[in-house]
Amino acid sequence: MVAFQGDVSEHVHAMERALGSEGSVVAVRSMGTVPDCDGIVLPGGESTTISRHLARTGVGDEIQVAARSGVPIMATCAGLIVISKEIVEETRFEPLRLLNVRVMRNAFGSQRESFEADLKVEGFDSPYRAVFIRAPAIVGWHDDVDILARIEDMAVAVRQENLMGLAFHPELTGDLRFHEIFLDMI
Repeated sequence: MVAFQGDVSEHVHAMERALGSEGSVVAVRSMGTVPDCDGIVLPGGESTTISRHLARTGVGDEIQVAARSGVPIMATCAGLIVISKEIVEETRFEPLRLLNVRVMRNAFGSQRESFEADLKVEGFDSPYRAVFIRAPAIVGWHDDVDILARIEDMAVAVRQENLMGLAFHPELTGDLRFHEIFLDMI
């Protein structure tokens, strides 16, 4: 769990519930931890702040190496922005360029326009109640990206081999299905 900023404790609790006694969650705050991780979670928060910490500490380089070697990554909200190949608008940081998508930051509006929505998710037998907080959206993707859920013509959940990007906050619900998908990827 990359633990620089954002919904770190909420993700830790959700991942611990999904893991049960089958593993442990480790907070990544400096170089040297990522190479020992079986999976990496990049939580929501503020994408510029997270990206600056990743660059300053060298953890971003370790994540790129891990992702390219097949280590599963689940990136939510700001984490999705950070791992994307392209961001629509100008930013003050370079994304990690791992996930073959183009994202739009704050695609649904400001903090006041935050909302919940029932998503029809590929492979789920019932709707998933997703929490969107100042959320990005995926507005373009390559053929190697599987769309798991959409809102109108924008994707909000995708998977590309060992990478899963979510525009919402699965850690803020009691529904662990996305955390379970991630654990199955490991």
